[in-house]
Amino acid sequence: MRGRTLTQLTAGFLLTSVVAATPATAQKAAAKTDFHQWAPTPPLGWNSWDCYGPTVTEAEVKANADYMARYLKSSGWQYVVVDIRWYVGNDTAHGYNEKNPDWNIDSYGRFVPAPNRFPSAAGGKGFKPLADYLHARGLKFGIHIMRGVPVVAVQRQLPILGSKATAADIYSKEGQAGWLHDMYTVVAGRPGAQEYYNSLFQLYASWGVDFVKVDDLSSPYHKPEVEMIRRAIDLSGRRILLSTSPGETPITEAKHVQQHANMWRTVGDFWDSWEQLKEHFEVCNRWAPYIRPGAYPDADMLPLGRIGIRAERGDDRMSRFTRDEQYTLMSLWSIFRSPLMFGGDLPSNDAFTLSLLTNKDVLAMHRSSTNNRQLFRKDNLIAWTADDPNTGDKFLALFNAQDQELAPASEAAWASAVITRQTPGQSQPVDVDISGASKLYLNVRDGGDDIAWDHANWLNPVLRNGSNSVLLTSLSWKTASAGWGKATANKSVSGADLLVAGKKYDQGIGTHSNSMIEYDLPTGFTRFQATAGLDNAGAAQNTGGTLQFLVFTKNPFRPMPADSARVSVALAQLGLTGPCTVRDLWTGKTTTAATGEFAPYVRRHGAKLYRISKTKK
Repeated sequence: MRGRTLTQLTAGFLLTSVVAATPATAQKAAAKTDFHQWAPTPPLGWNSWDCYGPTVTEAEVKANADYMARYLKSSGWQYVVVDIRWYVGNDTAHGYNEKNPDWNIDSYGRFVPAPNRFPSAAGGKGFKPLADYLHARGLKFGIHIMRGVPVVAVQRQLPILGSKATAADIYSKEGQAGWLHDMYTVVAGRPGAQEYYNSLFQLYASWGVDFVKVDDLSSPYHKPEVEMIRRAIDLSGRRILLSTSPGETPITEAKHVQQHANMWRTVGDFWDSWEQLKEHFEVCNRWAPYIRPGAYPDADMLPLGRIGIRAERGDDRMSRFTRDEQYTLMSLWSIFRSPLMFGGDLPSNDAFTLSLLTNKDVLAMHRSSTNNRQLFRKDNLIAWTADDPNTGDKFLALFNAQDQELAPASEAAWASAVITRQTPGQSQPVDVDISGASKLYLNVRDGGDDIAWDHANWLNPVLRNGSNSVLLTSLSWKTASAGWGKATANKSVSGADLLVAGKKYDQGIGTHSNSMIEYDLPTGFTRFQATAGLDNAGAAQNTGGTLQFLVFTKNPFRPMPADSARVSVALAQLGLTGPCTVRDLWTGKTTTAATGEFAPYVRRHGAKLYRISKTKK
């Protein structure tokens, strides 16, 4: 009960009348409180997606909640969020069961928890017992939902609570997600449309839900449904934070989403990929002007610790981020004031991972800093800064995002056009003269919109010399890298069949931008031929899936940059003059006084995070 208002305590009593009997009264009451006040600082929590995909169980949620209550609550962590498809009793890892899903849905067309996964939900109790379990430990409970009305509710013409309409009266197939087909669009303005969303949040309020992540809402941006959801939350009588997903939310809708949600995604799904992490510097710089109390651009979850136990991407693993990269991630998310939603299995945390989540100085900056912004970017040496409004101190984050650069496409032996889901056949033929070459480098690069869902296939790759030929997949590559996952022979990078434009291929290489696969060529071959294609896993998405394929016969790598680089900041750029004291927030060490310029060395892919204070006389 700690910290709950009278409105929250009486929410259960009010629920039966809020929607059906007194919507005008409830709307008036809700209007008295600005929902931004429900999240005066960026939310901190755990989400089941990176560990368990759509298969998390009640026991696993409780185990993570118990860990949070014991080790993280005192540092401000409080939200425990059950991600996608908690209403399907037989879902699968590495994708979704859309063949024979075991739906759990009530008589008003609202999904309810699968009791075989959430036993306490049996008997119509829903998520209330689990929410009570969390609340008793001083935590808050959240769920994921998909935008729209269930397809199965439409098919069964289930009635809508508080309306004479049925689900079949409010839906449209237009805008249905291409990657999961559970829901149809709710058409704003139709009788029963708002009432349906009202009934959802009436149910969630009765369960004690504190946070709702709504998927398939941000990209493309479904403004009418954003507004219906906002209205339904305000009518519910409970303070439920709204998180929209996935991104990137259109920057043109920044003001609108800021006025309707507590947090909104700025990227597609983020995993333990340096390439994706590096893209965040540009994304965060673009969204920093829209940070405000109660409304936060969301850089997505923290894929740290143990992830992939039964997840969509990859296998059971500790995060592939190096320690330097983990400091980069936490420093950027914190000075950008992104919500922090941890994706790893908390009970599996090691001491280092726990230290990232409980650093008092870093969390204090994340909680209360202002004027957060990129100070400069000089190629891939980057500085961010923010203010401490209470002391006048400055925060400074320094990043070294340098990488070994690649030769431009103009130096390739062959380069495709950018291939997207709009490309005819979602592919392009490859035919390259390799006469005299001893090396073959197959390179896939992002086509321009970041590497989200850039699943790439080299199909039927063959080395030829007249009538002689050999499948490249019969040879072993020397090295192979991928922006996500691992390059795989005769399978897509996700482990599924090689599938392009509806056609299955038995031979090929599945990979993901940005990718480089190196071969030592056998002698005598004069041509390399293949088909370069966007895999179905990328083509089925709403975002990403933009690729360029390149073939090199000479080493395309430029010299490796130094392990560390100095990142120089003039203190005047921070508005500071005279001698200053510099404290390293990650180590807790205070350096000697700095005057005029501060220029520490930062490791490649690493970060430094400081508090800088004017030295007292």
